[in-house]
Amino acid sequence: MKHFDYIFTGTGLSAMMTVYKMMQSGKFNNKRILLLDENTKKTNDRTWCFWAKEEVIWEKSISKKWDLALFANKNFRRNLDLKPYQYNMVKGLDFYNQVFDLIAKQENITFLNQKVTAIEESENLILIQTDSESFSCSKLFNSIYTKQKVENQTKYPVLQQHFIGWFIKSEQEIFNPDQATFMDFSVEQKGNTRFMYVLPTSKTEALLEYTLFSHNHLEKAEYETEIENYIQNLGISNYEIIEKEKGSIPMTCYPFWKLNTKNVINIGTSGGWTKASTGYTFKNSDRKSTELVTFLQTETDFTKFHKITKFWFYDLLLLDILDRKNELGSSIFSSMFKKGNPTLIFKFLDEETSLKEDIQVILKCPKMLFIKAIFQVAFKAMK
Repeated sequence: MKHFDYIFTGTGLSAMMTVYKMMQSGKFNNKRILLLDENTKKTNDRTWCFWAKEEVIWEKSISKKWDLALFANKNFRRNLDLKPYQYNMVKGLDFYNQVFDLIAKQENITFLNQKVTAIEESENLILIQTDSESFSCSKLFNSIYTKQKVENQTKYPVLQQHFIGWFIKSEQEIFNPDQATFMDFSVEQKGNTRFMYVLPTSKTEALLEYTLFSHNHLEKAEYETEIENYIQNLGISNYEIIEKEKGSIPMTCYPFWKLNTKNVINIGTSGGWTKASTGYTFKNSDRKSTELVTFLQTETDFTKFHKITKFWFYDLLLLDILDRKNELGSSIFSSMFKKGNPTLIFKFLDEETSLKEDIQVILKCPKMLFIKAIFQVAFKAMK
């Protein structure tokens, strides 16, 4: 049985960010590292977006940037000047290639295309079984999400950000390549929080995603019918579908960190690294992976890694509202963006605001909804 210092079970966004930064730091060159995943990471299977004020280490993977965005619902449309931020798009395959190009130069890192079937932890050793081999390690980074642990409890709301996206090429020049559509709530809500998300890369090409924040998935045909209707409403009559993607991201404030042990840490979705109130993953994972690599250089007990912040509580309040009244998402986000300062909103969503700035953002939202949510959350906490 081969032994490693570190093993990553699952090589999603969080794992690859962490490994990349471990390599860049130069502090782990003497550590044997194994990456295990049933996915080869050789296809363009997803798209991530994030906003930033300056260049990041992922510049090679960014395929498009926008300085402008649109927020809309049935009653108003607002053009947002994002400066000093830019909205960035990262295609999955570009990101994987950036990370694997660096991995290929490392003698101490191994990637195996194998499915993890079992993990067994003893006091000082972790055993990992795949569909073909067994391995051991001293420290394990797990990003394989086990939804039963989260969904079989009632204390913390669990919604899904679920979507299907089409990257299309139109015969007509319809799109504004300088402006992304951040959220368009003009689509029928049907008792949920539903919106279209549009990322134009040229006047004739764009990624369009029909997205919901809700409890249950739809039939595939319903997502695609809504995308077709939206394309038609844009005035596009002839187009070609270049690529398709789909996804479902858990939105919850469930305390994943309580599942960490001294030698096993849950990262990514399994560690609660997704921004619970929006489903945004890239920026949160970027920040958390940096914190984790710094932590590894001085600490050995993974139970010490996590810290609760005020933003966890803010997310919990919004999720409590959407859990009970899922149809209110459009009005909540619309009230925030209708007159709110976009720069301040993005800073708030990045969890970088002061308490005074938090209040400025929160006061744009329907106040009674959040006051009631405070009491709801407090009541649940006392149970």
